[in-house]
Amino acid sequence: MSTIEIKNLTFTYPGAKQATLNHVSVQIEEGDFLAIVGNNGCGKSTLCKTLNGLIPHFITGDMEGEVLVGDLNTKESEIGTLAKKVGYVYQDFENQIVCPNVLEEASYACLNYAMEDYKEKGRKSLIACGLEKKMNDYVWQLSGGQKHLLALAGVAALSPDVLILDEPIAQLDPAHAGTIYNTLKELNEKYHKTIIVIEHHTEYIAEYCKHVLLLKDGSVAWKLPAKEAMRQVKELEECNIFPPQVTIAANQMVSDGLLPKDITLPVDVEEGKTVFQRFLRKKIQNRPISGYQAKGKKLVEFQNVTVKYRSVKGESPKIFDHFHLEIKEGEKIALIGSNGAGKSTMLKLMMGLIHPEEGRVEVDGKLTRDMSKEELGRTISMVYQNPEEMFIKDSIRGDIEYAMKVRNIPEYEKRTDELLEMFRLTELADRDGRLLSGGQMRRASLAIGIALNPKMLLLDEPTANLDIATRREIMKTLQMLKGITDTVVIATHDMQLVCDWAERIIVLSGGYVIADGTKETVFADMYVRQQVGIKPPEIYEMGRELGIINPCFTIPDFIDYFRGDSVCIN
Repeated sequence: MSTIEIKNLTFTYPGAKQATLNHVSVQIEEGDFLAIVGNNGCGKSTLCKTLNGLIPHFITGDMEGEVLVGDLNTKESEIGTLAKKVGYVYQDFENQIVCPNVLEEASYACLNYAMEDYKEKGRKSLIACGLEKKMNDYVWQLSGGQKHLLALAGVAALSPDVLILDEPIAQLDPAHAGTIYNTLKELNEKYHKTIIVIEHHTEYIAEYCKHVLLLKDGSVAWKLPAKEAMRQVKELEECNIFPPQVTIAANQMVSDGLLPKDITLPVDVEEGKTVFQRFLRKKIQNRPISGYQAKGKKLVEFQNVTVKYRSVKGESPKIFDHFHLEIKEGEKIALIGSNGAGKSTMLKLMMGLIHPEEGRVEVDGKLTRDMSKEELGRTISMVYQNPEEMFIKDSIRGDIEYAMKVRNIPEYEKRTDELLEMFRLTELADRDGRLLSGGQMRRASLAIGIALNPKMLLLDEPTANLDIATRREIMKTLQMLKGITDTVVIATHDMQLVCDWAERIIVLSGGYVIADGTKETVFADMYVRQQVGIKPPEIYEMGRELGIINPCFTIPDFIDYFRGDSVCIN
């Protein structure tokens, strides 16, 4: 096992005006489960890349100080030696996967080191990561969550003392997110691995991690036990990190005089139940939950749609099987479901990027297979999950005006200026979109998406890989679309986005719609939640645990139950 000791570490990227890491000194004990938190650009990933030798051996810059992993100095050790000590699963984990077969991929690193029992090590690693039934599958047969576990298995096969994961659940549905963290917990507790995660989802930090390290402006602000760290509400929020919802609610209630000042802030639902149940003040009064009823004109229709993907071996998997659905003008729809449920496929069908083997997909009364890409592009626009894929020019202005310019749309320059101003991009107009921050890229991709005034906008995971503050900024941007593009469909795993924004929720599972309605009806259906692995916002679960019948989707809704008067409690 290896204790990690970082001594007075400073690192500056080539050409940077200031250091990314500034005199960092910290010790990480062997067997710890540590979360590293901080706002975008504070140096989290940079710090982790010094632990496995990527910095300074592959990523150059000015490095001062020492990083010791056990008895190895990372500056003096070979990268191959360090890889046996420190495994790293990157945020873009799919780029780590190089073999077509699952067992081959899990064994690859050990084969690279000429270990005679490389296949056995790969098998054991797959078992530890819960992929024993997938050993003989091809990688492309796996879901997103399973691929993430495979990347982890490939790293863990070398039996490193330390495992680092950068944003381990950023693109995963709640069920797969829980699987990842339960696997990490087992590796930590059963196999005694030191686990380090870069994480924004504080509810997972509170549940699984032992300690939290806060980086602020490239320096260590503090390292604290996880639950104590989550109670530092003010300091976390100043760094755009938002503690668990129950913690934020309790902290606000203390400020409002609804809870005693000396109370210990809860950090999870179990602690919240103990704290909150004594202070509920509202009387029982159940209100009926109304259903959702769309009123607009039909814009998209799926009729008896069947879609299969080709398979190298075995039967071709069906993504949709005699699928039916209607979308009407003016709807704000959240499309949810587990990884591999068909959300992205549904978006591609509407865009005409793929066509069904059976059935019909109609957009604005016309079959998509009979419409040209230009005609579909004027009706529907799609913003991709990775916004950098939207940028083809060397400036934001060039990217926004491109589609209008090639179609000879009059006054496209004026329209471009209006969009730049609307999305707060005027000062960034001449910047390359690929070099912007996450939030800036998302705003720019939305501006590109609505440049042609489409009737309908499709968004694939618009808040993935973003910290909480940037996700809130994207929410504000979505509200700005009202009156411009009123029909919006978002495929997402972000349940807070679903609750804050969507009017209609469509739940996909196994090629079918298993739920279609309001957030109140969908989250109240326990069968649907278990089938798809939906995890409502923590404040919703907190309300349910306290016996509140009408769901609380926001913190203000929840706090309202402690102010007196009437409403509903079971």
